Amino acid sequence: MIPLWERTPPGYNSGISQQPPSLTPYVCSGGRRGAVVVCPGGGYSHKAEHEGAPVALWLNSIGISAFVLDYRVAPYRHPCPLTDAARAIRCLRCHADRLDIYPDRIGIIGFSAGGHLAASAGTLFDNGNPAADDPVDRAGSRPDAMILCYPVISFGDYRHHGSMTSLLGDEPDAKLRSVLSLENSVTEGTSPAFIWHTASDAGVPVENSLLFARALSEHRVPFELHIFPAGGHGLGLAEADPDVSVWTDLCGRWLVSRGFTGVAAQR
Repeated sequence: MIPLWERTPPGYNSGISQQPPSLTPYVCSGGRRGAVVVCPGGGYSHKAEHEGAPVALWLNSIGISAFVLDYRVAPYRHPCPLTDAARAIRCLRCHADRLDIYPDRIGIIGFSAGGHLAASAGTLFDNGNPAADDPVDRAGSRPDAMILCYPVISFGDYRHHGSMTSLLGDEPDAKLRSVLSLENSVTEGTSPAFIWHTASDAGVPVENSLLFARALSEHRVPFELHIFPAGGHGLGLAEADPDVSVWTDLCGRWLVSRGFTGVAAQR
């Protein structure tokens, strides 16, 4: 386990029964690799186990190091989860040599509400503070790629209401709600994205991915989008659904094309 802060994390409340945010490493051996931060879903109220370690092991199988993020969830509110995700990227970038990863090939993957967190990291980033005393805070938080799996994106008409209230409370500020409807926050600097969803998702409507893809297109941000006609929500690697499980092959090729080199890139 890699703690994200050596001291008390910003906004941390010892009265809330959650451990300080951390990364669980799954580091490939045999040479420098790209790396991906893994954000399990869970409606910003918990973290789904099948979207954590199994995803990291799949990334290892294609030659990419992975780090599962234990980020803060409710009763913590925004900006705590995003602070944790941004810090995770900064930590990997700052310590890239020690971890044997490329500092310019650090991605993030998220599922459902974890997809909202990953997309937040890819849109609401900063370039670091060069004057910071903490060397980690000098590193930028922009991921070099983001993978969004049936993501929560919008807090508008197609919202997953539970994710919104867990993150922002029962009566969220209208301006913050708009900013965190991430289709409104895409810019030309937003990270390239791989997105997949199922058209029949009854938990998080497919319109979330469509709205985000449209915003990426309008700002000329590279993306790849796959909509599968059938399948539910929360599928993870989708190993039990042969029609949807091909997303890992598609995503693996996309990661290799973006320079997340490793064993798979050399085949």
